[in-house]
Amino acid sequence: MDNIYTIIFLALAVFIFLRLRSVLGQRTGAERPPYDRRDVLQGSARDKVVPVPGNVIDHAPAATPTEVPPPIDKWKGVAEPGSDLALGLNAVVRLDSSFDLPHFLAGAKSAYEMIVLAFAAGDRRTLSDLLSSEVYEGFEHAIRDREQRGEKVERKFDGIDKTELVGAEVRGKMAHLTVRFVSQIISVTRDKSGTAVDGSPDKVADVTDVWTFARDAASRDPNWKLVGTESGH
Repeated sequence: MDNIYTIIFLALAVFIFLRLRSVLGQRTGAERPPYDRRDVLQGSARDKVVPVPGNVIDHAPAATPTEVPPPIDKWKGVAEPGSDLALGLNAVVRLDSSFDLPHFLAGAKSAYEMIVLAFAAGDRRTLSDLLSSEVYEGFEHAIRDREQRGEKVERKFDGIDKTELVGAEVRGKMAHLTVRFVSQIISVTRDKSGTAVDGSPDKVADVTDVWTFARDAASRDPNWKLVGTESGH
């Protein structure tokens, strides 16, 4: 009898095992692992990124650098790109990296007014500081002749309309810049008796001068000197 009951229990165990197998199935190694609620929440946070104000760490690949725009023409309003004037200015900058065009033009305008007035007044000291030796010699000769005739010059500016750079070049270590000045000047020359022999104290004359200034880039002296003059048109 014991053998019969043992056989019955074995048969029943086999039957139960087969039923469970058919319901649960078999593990093949390809099954999805059981999920964890924490994994689901973390996955949602990664998959649904919501931008917020403040510092954001961007894990995206770095963007390709954009092409650097070309530099703005440094001589805009003064010289056309590629012109002789622009090339001359570039040469001046290569010779003297501290060169500043607006500063130079402002100084040239002041020097022009000072030289014109100093020449009229016979102020040799001021002229010697602002002129090259060759130009000073010509100015001093004209002043001496005027003094010998007993003439005096009265001159004042009514205005300077234009200070325009028209030339630039480098000769060795010397930078040369040419400027056109358009101004209105009241000028009268009187003889020994005080009679006006040239010009008028009541008339404003339009004057155009083209002057060239030069500076030795190897010198510690930062000042430019007048090295050439001519009347403009």
